[in-house]
Amino acid sequence: MVTLTINGTDISVEVDADTPLLWAIREEAGLTGTKFGCGIGQCGACTVLVNDTPVRSCSVPASAMQGQAITTIEGLASNDQLNPVQQAWLEWDVSQCGYCQSGQIMAATALVKQARHHERPTTEAIKQQINNICRCGTYNRILPAMERAFELAHKANSQEG
Repeated sequence: MVTLTINGTDISVEVDADTPLLWAIREEAGLTGTKFGCGIGQCGACTVLVNDTPVRSCSVPASAMQGQAITTIEGLASNDQLNPVQQAWLEWDVSQCGYCQSGQIMAATALVKQARHHERPTTEAIKQQINNICRCGTYNRILPAMERAFELAHKANSQEG
């Protein structure tokens, strides 16, 4: 039995010690927004945030994630309001088939959160850090959507402070 903190809720799952976090999230916790892609940590479809850092959930054991704050795509919106990345993705119509988009959005959300505390990343840094694979080729929409996400996040931060 492993207790995981997913989207702010402690969830006990019965998994073997070496069961990948991906399967604990999908099969045991019932959160299917995190997708299986390659199973070897290359494609990024399974990306979740662990303590606000993007992690390929297919390549880490669930047992190693006890005591960590795990966020899945289901945990991004709050009070029925999309987070800045989700909103920007809709505005820029980023996804096509959508299969990889939860992982893309999670990686992008980590970048936007980092930008709150650091200088906004360059285009090259965005390309390096959001290195998820998209078979549909939506990459040309991701960069303008990221610019919009940074704008929305900045606006939200300004209103909070």
